[in-house]
Amino acid sequence: MTLMKPIRFLASLALAGMLTSTAFGQATPIDRGSDNMKVVGHIPLGKHSSVTDIELEQDMDRPYAYVGRASIVDGGPKGMDVIDLSNPAKPEVIYEFRLEYQDLLPNRGGMDVKYFKTGGRYYVVQSFEFSAGPHYELGAVLFDVTDLPNEPTEVGRWILPDNPGGMHNIFIYKHSDGNIYLLATVRGDMVQVFDLNMAAAGDIENSYVATIPTYEPESVRRSYHDHYVAFHPDSGEDRFYGGGSGGYYVWNITDIHNPEIRVTLQNISGVTWGHTFTPSPDGRYVVAEAEYQYAPLRIFDLKPALDGDQLNINQPISAWTANWENLSHNHEVRWPYVFVSGYLDGLQVFSLMDPKNPQTVGYYDTYIGNNQEGFNPVINGAFGVDVRNEDGLIVVSDMSTGFWTFRMDGFNGWNGEDWGQPDISSVQKWDEESKEGTR
Repeated sequence: MTLMKPIRFLASLALAGMLTSTAFGQATPIDRGSDNMKVVGHIPLGKHSSVTDIELEQDMDRPYAYVGRASIVDGGPKGMDVIDLSNPAKPEVIYEFRLEYQDLLPNRGGMDVKYFKTGGRYYVVQSFEFSAGPHYELGAVLFDVTDLPNEPTEVGRWILPDNPGGMHNIFIYKHSDGNIYLLATVRGDMVQVFDLNMAAAGDIENSYVATIPTYEPESVRRSYHDHYVAFHPDSGEDRFYGGGSGGYYVWNITDIHNPEIRVTLQNISGVTWGHTFTPSPDGRYVVAEAEYQYAPLRIFDLKPALDGDQLNINQPISAWTANWENLSHNHEVRWPYVFVSGYLDGLQVFSLMDPKNPQTVGYYDTYIGNNQEGFNPVINGAFGVDVRNEDGLIVVSDMSTGFWTFRMDGFNGWNGEDWGQPDISSVQKWDEESKEGTR
């Protein structure tokens, strides 16, 4: 999570003619949100909130959310919280997992968190990241959460002696080959792939099955930061979308052991490092984040590459920001809406109904100015965001203020087919067996 110097923004001035940045998306101390965005519930999560990513289960009869806990500055817990959303207006922490040796652990801790279902049981993977200390080789912890609200059961841990430092980002994907894979950005390396059926059966030690390569030559040290995987209906391929060194990359991973490059996004003005990178349900448009101060979210049209006319795309068709002085952290795409955890700008929602002209449609400022001494003041506030497709519930994790639930007027759930798109998002359909549309 490296911030570039402000002068980097000069390289992005070419975006000025396509950039959406209006006062509509900016809160004030008196008016913290748009009229269509309603706060449903909130938990502060203690003096040192220090929350990271968030995951929301999708089944209405399993009203649970998972929040990573990390120490951004000294004092915060390192672990995971389980939150009961039976009443979204009164969310309740029902379980706290804390790693051993809390006082000996350096900053960071619980980072990304994802859940999955296999064999009729539900599991959660909480990743961890440390630069030293007794858990330096810990990558993630696997929990069986089937019996919530009873206490989860720890199944095992990914220990990575060959790649110490932990897993920064993870994504869980139900592949067309029938397997469920954990794709993890192992610190300082490429994305590694783990078989979660093996892990759930107790064989975590042998669950590493494949690697997603970087596109650059082996002589250059390259790595990924964030990634996403989705089925691509037009080609019938499972596709990996990764941001990292040099930009963004799309791979065909239908054969998980032999990835093939499909699209590169390199030599982009103002981008030397890619962060979050998410496609539209049909795979044509992508939302690309660079995560340095003043950087907008860039929107790219991949059609020329998908049509085979060119491999590399380096010109965005538009860009969006809530406030040009800040930056966004993560986002979730529910076409045409993009739900953004925007650090100092809190929750932001914009529409890509016209991809060349993104428009802010709702917002709420979850951040209230709790700057932490010794930490970059620009990186604070809304860290993670997720959406429940069944009823449209929105959840946000804020580094300073904790856990929030929201509803946006007119957004009562999401199915891609209602918008003329495939019903594909980050949400996995665990109980469906058909190859196409199982995502």
